[in-house]
Amino acid sequence: MSLMTEIREMALGLAGRFEIPKITGIVFPTLHAGGQPRDSEFMALALESGAAGISYVLLPDSSAIAYQALKAHTFVGSRPEHYAEAFGGADPLANMLGLAAINAICQQVMRITGRTPGAATDSIGLMQIENGDRVGMVGLFPPLLKYVRDSGAELVIVEKNPQLVDNFPNLHVSLDAAELQHCNKVLCTSTTLLNDTLDEVLRHCTAAEHISVLGPTAGYFPDPLFARGVHVLGGRLVNDGKRLLQLIAQRQRWGEATQKLCFQASEYTAWNRQK
Repeated sequence: MSLMTEIREMALGLAGRFEIPKITGIVFPTLHAGGQPRDSEFMALALESGAAGISYVLLPDSSAIAYQALKAHTFVGSRPEHYAEAFGGADPLANMLGLAAINAICQQVMRITGRTPGAATDSIGLMQIENGDRVGMVGLFPPLLKYVRDSGAELVIVEKNPQLVDNFPNLHVSLDAAELQHCNKVLCTSTTLLNDTLDEVLRHCTAAEHISVLGPTAGYFPDPLFARGVHVLGGRLVNDGKRLLQLIAQRQRWGEATQKLCFQASEYTAWNRQK
């Protein structure tokens, strides 16, 4: 079973156990040809309780017309489970909506149960990158380049975009995920779940002593990832869904509406082990 399927089933299972409010709002940034600018990379939906789910706008040109036809008011009053059910299929637009819905469901359950650890935890620091490490970075994290360089570690960047090989000639950028087999620590963008490459990435990380999956779209519970050997899942907890939608619409930073979310496998009790 793929990780997309496992995470979908986890969210739907939680929706069957807990009361999940209806959608009260949704925001779609303008779609830009050739890729999204940094302040327009994410969409989100909010629930009546104030919980919310974030997803990355990762769409091929063939989905542009369907995306532009989406009307926010048609989502109001509907159930997030409806969109979560479509996650894991072949439609990129349905997967985008499905991930936002899955995150909203999980974040609602976090609110109800209080299972929201690590607001003050430095998820990058947990990797303890040091001289002699060979760090695999799946997806380019520009703010972390200096951090890794200063540590004295060797850096291998695995990307899907072949342009980055030419754009960063001074970095070791590869299109081959198999290079991760020789990395003892791996830092992976959470977008790999949405583009359905996370399963492949983790298959090449069996020798890694530490694997972190990080990014704003990692707003779900970590059970399926921890079962595959991931050590840290770091994302965003939404404190104020309504305000988050406003900030995304205004292309502003989300700081006042969100906080860090960091799950550590060493401290986590899986749902299926709870009494």
